[in-house]
Amino acid sequence: MFEILKDRAGLTADASMADVVAAVHRMPYGRPAIRSVEGALAEWRGTCSTKHALLAAVFAERWPESEPRLVHRVYRCTPELAERSFGAEAAAAVPADGLWDVHRYLTVDVQGRRVVVDVTFPSGPSWDGTATMPLACGPGTDHVVDADGDADADKRALEREWCDPAVREPFIAALFEG
Repeated sequence: MFEILKDRAGLTADASMADVVAAVHRMPYGRPAIRSVEGALAEWRGTCSTKHALLAAVFAERWPESEPRLVHRVYRCTPELAERSFGAEAAAAVPADGLWDVHRYLTVDVQGRRVVVDVTFPSGPSWDGTATMPLACGPGTDHVVDADGDADADKRALEREWCDPAVREPFIAALFEG
């Protein structure tokens, strides 16, 4: 997976973890037609799900000692949170009483500490290779994906349990435009 990302992003063979994170962070936010790591690489765009799955795969391949873990956060997005975090277009798509969403991010071990990496939106802060990045969502309940689990199936199950597609999908669409 690293070789494909390296070629697509113009990385060098000795790219660091921070270089890889920066490359995926630069990918525009948007759903690829095929919602997979391969789809994100082919179209050079991704969502929280595809971008973090790509990072997890590359980290597991190149830096297995970093023990990459995907995490799903179930959180309530209010119009105020959406305005602050995503802008007016996204906020306009959130009902007055809010909506439930499931956000995916990554944690990695850096020098014996679990560090959060969230590259969902290119406009967010960059990663220095050691510190935790802010999450592109509000507070909520985290669900760590088992190392040999199916992250996509886990996320879909959480979305079925918590999210109303009729309310969530217009919000997600507004994020693409924002």
